[in-house]
Amino acid sequence: MKTTIIIIALLIAGSAMSFAQCEKKIKLTTSKTEHLDANGTVQRTDEEKAVVEIGKTDLNVSVNDEHKITGKIKSTECNWSVPYKEGKTVIRATATGDDGADKNVTITIEGKAGKVTLLFEIEGVPDDRIRVAIDKFEEVG
Repeated sequence: MKTTIIIIALLIAGSAMSFAQCEKKIKLTTSKTEHLDANGTVQRTDEEKAVVEIGKTDLNVSVNDEHKITGKIKSTECNWSVPYKEGKTVIRATATGDDGADKNVTITIEGKAGKVTLLFEIEGVPDDRIRVAIDKFEEVG
């Protein structure tokens, strides 16, 4: 389940660009996942590869080529002063993981000083948030 959450977060991170960036399909790659409690304290860190693809209405996440998450984006708010480097995107989506259950999620992608992170939160589960650093952004298709 945690892997699924990470994947979703990464997918949403792709739409964390200026308005023009949000209109493009994006592929994000990460290699490290931090699991946070409700206060933002790191509980554990996992080395795992995740690929997130975010389009205008859909997202797909794959973690270690094993766990898959798909989702439908309900809303996206973008405010980036420097694409891929400075700004913030908040995505609200319904995500479905390996277990087949739908979950409402919020993905926040934030860039500060050129470092972009993605925070993945499941509605009603404040003690298990996931944060990843984005290693690579790609515009696709």
